[in-house]
Amino acid sequence: MNALPHILALFVIGSPVVDQDARSLKKPSDPSPPASTKAEAPPEMTDQLLVSCRRGMDFLLGEQNTDGSFGRGRYGKNVGIASLCALSLMADGHMPGQNKYGHAIQKTLDFVLSCSTETGLIASKSTSHGPMYGHGFATLFLGEVYGMNPQDNRVRDALVRAVNLIINSQNDEGGWRYNPVPYDADVSVTICQVMGLRSARNAGIKIPRTTIDRAVRYVQRCQNPDGGFRYMLQSGASAWPRTAAGVAALFYAGIYDDNAIDRGIDYLNRTVGPESGNMSSVRSHFYYGHYYATQAMFIAGGERWTNWWPAIRTVLLKYQSSDGGWQDNQTGRAYATAMSLIILQMPKRYLPIFQK
Repeated sequence: MNALPHILALFVIGSPVVDQDARSLKKPSDPSPPASTKAEAPPEMTDQLLVSCRRGMDFLLGEQNTDGSFGRGRYGKNVGIASLCALSLMADGHMPGQNKYGHAIQKTLDFVLSCSTETGLIASKSTSHGPMYGHGFATLFLGEVYGMNPQDNRVRDALVRAVNLIINSQNDEGGWRYNPVPYDADVSVTICQVMGLRSARNAGIKIPRTTIDRAVRYVQRCQNPDGGFRYMLQSGASAWPRTAAGVAALFYAGIYDDNAIDRGIDYLNRTVGPESGNMSSVRSHFYYGHYYATQAMFIAGGERWTNWWPAIRTVLLKYQSSDGGWQDNQTGRAYATAMSLIILQMPKRYLPIFQK
């Protein structure tokens, strides 16, 4: 991987810079490799996977509420889950207003915009927890929509306000927490804001260098000696979901060649990688962790990606229900299905955040 500056003046224009040769698998039309080379990796997208994704998207359509939100119960009006569901449909190349999937995306876009306040915070009135998780995912969604269609002034206005709120609520340590006030921070909420900022920057919204520099320093300081990341700066044990979030945060902040990334990826492979025997263990934050871990390996490229991808693909296909959805007992089926679809469709590279 080419060495890049550790901190970019702003986010680079476009999505994370990754060696395309390392990320892309050999096409059937390419010349056959010499007999002495390693056997060709299996195709990223299989027929079984494509069918699985279509079933999952159709399941999500049945989970959408009339106002554009998704799911039922405690998280039924959550802007973060609604945004993730729409992003999972966009990951198949759909845009607002096009066909049945695009119609569902448009309804979610209208819902998210209706939850955008003058302060910039994007949150529904029924939010029962700190709103910055949902705000970060909603900002990512608006950034991806605006990146594909910069003519929509409603989206731009809400996106700019959302970005300004993120910038102004960064705490002295350099991170973010549950509420839009600069008091404390954790790695989990911080990655949501960093991805939202990155998507907005890719779409042409200016982000101050100091905001990103401080976020990078915060995430790096949350790394433990074993390579894993703790939840907050003060103390805490390493865990693989927040380690995946920490590595992804560094990548999306424009850091690609750093010892913290190498150590974090090594920790992920040791604890939940294909050779660990733990990748398929369903536990707390299963979909959340794999959402970020797969992104980290995707951006890292090379053998890290080609070893990880077939394994997580097999795991998620195994856990798909007969009705097309996935199950998460804590956050709900819409959430689990959206996360699974985003992971499984990452190699399609339709979302700007996943493009070179």
